[in-house]
Amino acid sequence: MARAISTRKKISNTAIAGTLGFFMFFPILWILILSFKTEEDAIRAPLEILFNSGWTTEGYEAVQARSDYFKFFMNSVIISVGSTVLGLIIAIPAAWSMAFVPAKRTKDVLMWMLSTKMLPPVGVLIPIYLIFRDLGILDSRIGLTFVLMMINLPIIIWMLYTYFKEIPGEILEAARMDGASLKDEVLYVLTPMAIPGMASTALLNIILAWNEAFWTLNLTSAKAAPLTAFIASYSSPEGLFYAKLSAASIMAIAPILIMGWFSQKQLVRGLTFGAVK
Repeated sequence: MARAISTRKKISNTAIAGTLGFFMFFPILWILILSFKTEEDAIRAPLEILFNSGWTTEGYEAVQARSDYFKFFMNSVIISVGSTVLGLIIAIPAAWSMAFVPAKRTKDVLMWMLSTKMLPPVGVLIPIYLIFRDLGILDSRIGLTFVLMMINLPIIIWMLYTYFKEIPGEILEAARMDGASLKDEVLYVLTPMAIPGMASTALLNIILAWNEAFWTLNLTSAKAAPLTAFIASYSSPEGLFYAKLSAASIMAIAPILIMGWFSQKQLVRGLTFGAVK
C-alpha cells in the first residue's frame, strides 16, 4: 500500500514538473516555430500557423543578409565574459574578507549592496549616460563591460560570500600556521575548495550579462551593440516583422541556451554547494 502511494506520488510529481516545464519552454518553442514561417504565415491564427502553412528558412537568410551576426555575437561574448572576469576579480577578495574577517557592520553592508538591485535602472540612466559621454566610452565594449559588471557585482559578492561561509575557517587557520601568506591562502587553499561555487557564479553572471537589454540599448548604438540590440533592430516604425524577429531571437538565445544545457550539472552543483554537510 505504501509503495503504491509512493509510486502515485512520484508519477503525479513528474506530471506536474513536466507540465510546468512545458509551459515555461513553450514561448521559446513558439518563437522557434515562427522563425521557420514566412511573414504572411507568421501573422495567421495559431492553428493555421501549425497546420496550414509551410516551413521555410527565408527568415534566417534575411537576417544573415541584413545584419553582421558575428559582430553582434562577438560583442556579446566579450562583454559578458569580460564583465564576469572583472566582477570575480573584485568580488573574491570582498567576499573573502566578509566571510572570514567580518566587521561589526558586515551584514548591513551586504544588505545595502543587495538593496542596490532594487533601484530602477532608469533612475540612474541619465547620470551614467552623461559620465560615459564625458569619458568618451559611449557605444564601447569597455563602457558596457564596466556597467554590467557593476550592476551584477552585488549578486556575485553575495553568492561567493555564501559559498565561502560554508568552508570551515579552521582550514585557513591551519594554512596560516603552516606559513601560508594571504595570497597563498586565497589562491591555493580557498579558491580550489570553492571552485564549484565560483563556477556557478560565473555561469549565472554570464547569463545575466548576455540577456541584459536595458543598458545595452541605451548605451550602445552600432560599434559595441550585442545580440540584445541585434534583436531590437527588427522592431521598426514600419511594424514588427514576426518571422525575422523570431529568427533573430533564436540566433541570439541559442548560444546561451546551449551553454546552459551543457553546463547544467556544474550550475546545479554550484548552486547547491554546501547545502548538505
